[in-house]
Amino acid sequence: MQAGTLQHPIELQRLSETLNPARQAVQTWTTYATGRAELRQAGVSEFLTTFGEGVSNNAVFVIRWLPGVSVSDRIVHAGKVWNIVALAEIGRRRGLELRAVAA
Repeated sequence: MQAGTLQHPIELQRLSETLNPARQAVQTWTTYATGRAELRQAGVSEFLTTFGEGVSNNAVFVIRWLPGVSVSDRIVHAGKVWNIVALAEIGRRRGLELRAVAA
């Protein structure tokens, strides 16, 4: 990650269960972290596997390292929801690369 590349504001959300006024369990997405990310183009392998489907459905977000991020979480960027399908640590707790597909 170079200085100045984390330009895109994002929210990380996790599915949580709460009780509504009728005391019934309701699943809702709750924001647990906000920050900035670098938005990279998806790699060649993602481009080839989605040929014909449109490349706007795949994205790679690079963020500063944050503990507890998992593939069951999702990203909200510019009003669009992205499901995390893979993540990789960059360096030793330096950053995270989040591969996502549009929900």
